[in-house]
Amino acid sequence: MSDLKIGIVTKEWPPAIYGGAGVHVLQLTQALRTINGVNVDVHCFGGPRTDAFGYSTPDGFADSNPAVQALATDLEIASHLQGVDVVHSHTWYANIAGHIASLQYQIPHVISAHSLEPLRPWKAEQLGGGFAISSWAEKTAFESAAAIIAVSDAMRADVLAAYPAINPAKVFTIRNGVDTASFTPNHDSTISAKYGVTGRYAIFVGRITRQKGLAHLLRAWKDVPKDYGLVLAAGSPDEIGIGTEVGKLIEQLQESRPNIWWIKDMLPHSELTAILTGAELFICPSVYEPLGIVNLEAMACETAVLGSRVGGIPEVVSDKETGELVDYHGDSAEFETALTEAITRLMSQPDLLKAYGLAGRMRAMELFGWKSVAEATVELYRRVLA
Repeated sequence: MSDLKIGIVTKEWPPAIYGGAGVHVLQLTQALRTINGVNVDVHCFGGPRTDAFGYSTPDGFADSNPAVQALATDLEIASHLQGVDVVHSHTWYANIAGHIASLQYQIPHVISAHSLEPLRPWKAEQLGGGFAISSWAEKTAFESAAAIIAVSDAMRADVLAAYPAINPAKVFTIRNGVDTASFTPNHDSTISAKYGVTGRYAIFVGRITRQKGLAHLLRAWKDVPKDYGLVLAAGSPDEIGIGTEVGKLIEQLQESRPNIWWIKDMLPHSELTAILTGAELFICPSVYEPLGIVNLEAMACETAVLGSRVGGIPEVVSDKETGELVDYHGDSAEFETALTEAITRLMSQPDLLKAYGLAGRMRAMELFGWKSVAEATVELYRRVLA
């Protein structure tokens, strides 16, 4: 077979990685580069750099809506994609770059669907009028793509429901992976001491966004026994409203509980794995989650997971084997009550949590390796070129 030249287009690239999509792009790229005959160039937002082709917001758009800035950057990126065999874009921020390059240079455009704008109406708080633009960009690119990679079966169903004009035959499930050599149990107790964390604790890791359900967790925690601590590795609020709401909820808990620790800055990798490993329970209270790489990362660190039964989470967390799942049907009070009950019950059973954690690492290693993800992705590249 001839060599493949792939152009990856992404908003996020180190050090500016703030979500699961960015983690996915980095680790997929690293895995693709280990395959003989596959050459990968990364085109990213964020300005010039040495490890990728980086693009700044074009002159004249500094004061534009963020969605308009993204489209302007996409046009700049598209003009530099001539010569690749396949362009592979990630998130709506980058989709139009792939779409324009596909039209201009007659090359296949593959999209990884990490989330869907129609299922995230709260994004209007973050983007304002730009939400209509991001929704248009995603719909246009998805309906014209040569193939769409859904990161879970649930996401594949969501893609087809949100965009019924898409031919189901061009939507493929290739689940996210986790680097189990990088995310592995790390029993460095000096890290918890550094942040003042003591005693038994559960942990939340993620951005402050309505999607991740952190406000639900904080309200649920009011009725969790005070013996159990909670570490919140949470920052980068999507918008002022949710940031303010979460901040007030954390302050209210801290008024009566000394064992609520809020780490606002992104943790270095070694510290993250240590904090994850030290936790007895990882909590993922998302109200929308295409897959949830954070759950895989916790499992790889041998930490039991309590997740909401939404999106692709049930495809990662095996209920009653690597953790447990709580139903979410849109009723906040019902969801929060269920979270309180599950957290209280699980934290009272440390031996069960340890067994869930051991099973979680085994599941992560056996089913979610990046090597198999990369190989399946290359197979799809060759398919759209056939």
